[in-house]
Amino acid sequence: MKSLKIIILILLFQTKLFSQESPKREMRAAWISTVDNIDWPSKPGLSDKQMKSEMIMILDNLRSNNLNTVIFQIRPTADAYYKSTKEPASHWITGTQGVAPGFDPLQMMIDEAGKRGMNVHVWLNPYRVQKDTVKEVLAKTHLYFKKPELFLTYGKSRYFNPGYKETRDFVASVVGEIVRNYDIQAVHMDDYFYPYKIEGQEFPDEKAFAKEPRQFKDKGDWRRDNVDLIIKQIRDTIIANKPEVEFGISPFGVWRNIAKDSDGSNTTAGATNYDDLYANILKWQKENWIDYVTPQIYWHIGFDRANFEVLAKWWAAHKYGTNVYVGHGDYKISNTAKEPEWRSPDQIVKQIEMIRKIPQIDGSMHFTANSFFKKGDTLRNPLTQKPYKYIALTPEANRITRIKPQPPTNAVFAKKGNNASLTWKAGINDKKYVIYKFPKGKITDFSNPANIYYVTTATKLEVPNADFEHYIYAISALSQTQTESAPIEFTTK
Repeated sequence: MKSLKIIILILLFQTKLFSQESPKREMRAAWISTVDNIDWPSKPGLSDKQMKSEMIMILDNLRSNNLNTVIFQIRPTADAYYKSTKEPASHWITGTQGVAPGFDPLQMMIDEAGKRGMNVHVWLNPYRVQKDTVKEVLAKTHLYFKKPELFLTYGKSRYFNPGYKETRDFVASVVGEIVRNYDIQAVHMDDYFYPYKIEGQEFPDEKAFAKEPRQFKDKGDWRRDNVDLIIKQIRDTIIANKPEVEFGISPFGVWRNIAKDSDGSNTTAGATNYDDLYANILKWQKENWIDYVTPQIYWHIGFDRANFEVLAKWWAAHKYGTNVYVGHGDYKISNTAKEPEWRSPDQIVKQIEMIRKIPQIDGSMHFTANSFFKKGDTLRNPLTQKPYKYIALTPEANRITRIKPQPPTNAVFAKKGNNASLTWKAGINDKKYVIYKFPKGKITDFSNPANIYYVTTATKLEVPNADFEHYIYAISALSQTQTESAPIEFTTK
């Protein structure tokens, strides 16, 4: 009888009985920015208790919006929001670089996000060392004081020199340490490769070009190759340590304008990845060096110089096997926004609904977490009443070999007055669990997200007002690669 029940569940699990507005799998992420204390912590020098409380509030808020992933900035300026043997703790945390808090922020983020069913992508800036060189913030243990020849200053900021092999080796070693020591879903980098150009100032890398030119005569091609080399090396480092960890890039929204390249987008952006940041994103996609790309399309639908719709379709058409997520500029929403399109959350809702109609796009990432917190119900209600009404699981990465989990065992439903306690035991390769809720006697469709009750890394869930007379529950497991097991039904204790 038990085996028959599992077979029936599997058949229902694999069958989609009706089309749905909201997909069961969709990336719904928010960036948690730490540079300048944009998102967390709210300011340097808070107590451990205050910082922990702020982190919990951010995660609870994102969960209430039915988001499923956080992109946590753990290396904003060649420093650390985690336990590092290579770089000092960030001054954005305690106010003093090299002085760590009394807890591990990254580990807490992984633990607390996991309880709420959310994945963690760690966000690193490869080259930036100091935003403002006027402020003396670097700890004396920083690599800058040991190897000053690896660094340079451009404008008010200090950077690793991308032209040196030693820079690439060091940054790759930082990534390797993180991947080995933490149970993360992905390594993530944004648009800051070579810095955005300062008018009238040349990036001062002539010494590196003279010393390590390789075969290049043109400095622009050499700079692009420098970034190519570090991306490839980071990819190789991740694979050597944990091949199931994804590598994603969130570039500026325009690769190249069509006026510069016939394969470029029909845009007239003032800066581009290829020509200004020396980031040849399409090459990384074609060469299988990255698993996903999240273009920052922070413009509204219909914007004349860089139309959201035009760019979303362009990136979808240039997928090359990666997962494609769209970066949304939620931070622009304001009653007093200069552009009327951003005066309500409707623009974000329209963008999500638009990209759902493009099959090559796999979801969204939102900048930043603070936008959700500050806007509260003003943003939450339009999202959770329309596109984010139901919980969604994150997509499987196209380029990661699937790890198949085993179903949980001993799934028991224990009544506690009007409430209930769900408990289960982990199976092999289990990382998270998806709890489904159905009307009693009517297990219908596991592909319908309306039937997902909760997702968590825990092996126990308290269910208030369980109404066990009218509902039954089932559970499946998710592996590190977001692959789902067959579901099993909870039995009543």
